[in-house]
Amino acid sequence: MTLDKEALATLSKDAEAPVARYRTRATAKHRRWLMVGAVVVLLATGWFFLGGSRPLEVSLATVQPPAEPGATAVLNASGYVVARRLATVSSKVTGRIVDVAFEEGSRVEDGQVLARLDDATARAAHEVALRQRDAARTGLKEVEVRLAEAVRERDRLRSLRDSNLVSASALDAAEAEASALAARLASARAEVAVADSTVRVRAQELDDLVVRAPFAGVIISKDAQPGEMVSPISAGGGFTRTGIATVVDMASREIEVDVNEAYINRVGEGQRAEAILDAYPDWRIPSRVIAIVPTADRQKATVRVRIAIDELDPRILPDMGVKVRFFDEPGAEGAPAIARVPSGAVVEGEGGAAVWRVDDGRVKRVAVSVAEEAEGARGVLDGLAPGDVVVLEPPAGLADGDRVVARGGT
Repeated sequence: MTLDKEALATLSKDAEAPVARYRTRATAKHRRWLMVGAVVVLLATGWFFLGGSRPLEVSLATVQPPAEPGATAVLNASGYVVARRLATVSSKVTGRIVDVAFEEGSRVEDGQVLARLDDATARAAHEVALRQRDAARTGLKEVEVRLAEAVRERDRLRSLRDSNLVSASALDAAEAEASALAARLASARAEVAVADSTVRVRAQELDDLVVRAPFAGVIISKDAQPGEMVSPISAGGGFTRTGIATVVDMASREIEVDVNEAYINRVGEGQRAEAILDAYPDWRIPSRVIAIVPTADRQKATVRVRIAIDELDPRILPDMGVKVRFFDEPGAEGAPAIARVPSGAVVEGEGGAAVWRVDDGRVKRVAVSVAEEAEGARGVLDGLAPGDVVVLEPPAGLADGDRVVARGGT
């Protein structure tokens, strides 16, 4: 049986016609949904950028409580290590140095000989005074002998006069001789006393040519050499020294700092502090306030505060630079901190310090009272509470009510 090819082709076209119509309808429907989705996306994007609130990505931090009572720094100040007992030693008289018995860094005791001056003239004068005293004492002995003899002669003549064996004139002469020798004895004794005083003066002059340490300490400066002239006053132009050495009592070391008068209310006598030497930045030295000097420097608007070092150490040297942190504690006059906030969260302005606190995703500017910075944080005296969330390094233009999210979050 012969197949009709034209009939078969017609049948095939009739079968494919419904499928083609279905595909056309599905494609049109899909395109309509795509167009609707694109319109929705465009509307949402426009609302987001134009009419919506775009959250700012910022770094956030949580306000922390104080590390421990009395451990929050309420004030930082800088100053220097000083010695309360420091002396530039000189001689009491002008003279030429013949011997220097010390070097820088030497430890000396109270009264230890530091230097000697030329004593040739003073020693000769002392010898003369000794000889004069000896002569005065010899003269005194002579007068004493003669007076004793005159007294015996007077007493003998008195006995004879009672028996009318001598004349009255003889007795009167004996009485006068005894009285004269008694007066000479008093004068001789006065001369001996003067001679003794002269010897002591000459001995003191000799002693003044020996320069001694006024107290126990350490020599920090050697200011004269043998052969140079030294004087207690400036004399002889630039060729006369006025000092021989500088002695420091190392046991009298303490710290002096200048505190801005606006913050002096945060410092009190006996308050605990911590000193950090510029030379040893990792070494924290326990200290305590000795006293607040009751006067202010009108030029610098500061008040001087004296600080005692709890345990002295040989590494602590006079005139070293030092930074001091004052801690809040019972007994301190300043208010204790109630929380700690990173320093980067605090914004300083004309109205004082403030932070941006985050409440339910929105920021609010909050005025706070803060202490001085210490270790990257500042003590909060009021305005915040532990657990509050604040913005770190607030961006410019931030305003109350702005929405924020944590950087790297959603």
